[in-house]
Amino acid sequence: MRAVIADDSLLLRQGVAHVLVEHGIDVVAEVGDADALRQAVGAWKPDVAIVDVRMPPTQTDEGARAAVEIRAEHPEVGVLLLSQVVEAQHALKLFSEHPEGFGYLLKDRVLAIDDFVQSVNRVAAGGTAIDPEVVGQLLGRRREQSPLEDLTSREREVLGLMAEGRSNRGICQKLFLSPKTVEGYVHAIFGKLGIPPAPDDHRRVLAVLAYLRA
Repeated sequence: MRAVIADDSLLLRQGVAHVLVEHGIDVVAEVGDADALRQAVGAWKPDVAIVDVRMPPTQTDEGARAAVEIRAEHPEVGVLLLSQVVEAQHALKLFSEHPEGFGYLLKDRVLAIDDFVQSVNRVAAGGTAIDPEVVGQLLGRRREQSPLEDLTSREREVLGLMAEGRSNRGICQKLFLSPKTVEGYVHAIFGKLGIPPAPDDHRRVLAVLAYLRA
């Protein structure tokens, strides 16, 4: 697997690169601004780009805007956004438009090395990884007539973990439930959200989209 890292902090770039290399991921480019990021992705065609939301020159949303362009021009490249604070609008926009191969994590998550590397691998493989803090913020904005209102508290908890990008096995480990029990919750969620039969990966994306939009 090949990765490009874009962050204006040299220390963070080097730290993330060291973690990835230690776990067998080839870091093909480390850059400090959005223009260099675009060039690196075009030149190297990496499996995943790890991008700071805020980069020079304005330190506002250059990274997020570059991510939108990368997703449009290179849909095969996974994008994992890193942010110092929760900016849920960026996560919701990118996930809603291109859910496959997208992740959004707070920078603190890099310190949880195993989880961070799993997120990088998941995004590179076309999956998702959404920070629990982002999920929590979006959950707090649920509309009164949300389609999620029919879900039980446990079903909403399972759906929240799905939104983070966890597999059924990961949900089992997090909630200490059996695979059969988790499978039952997942299918109940699909039914209550009106998601028709289809490949499970596709149904999970639709369920998570319903969750985020609500």
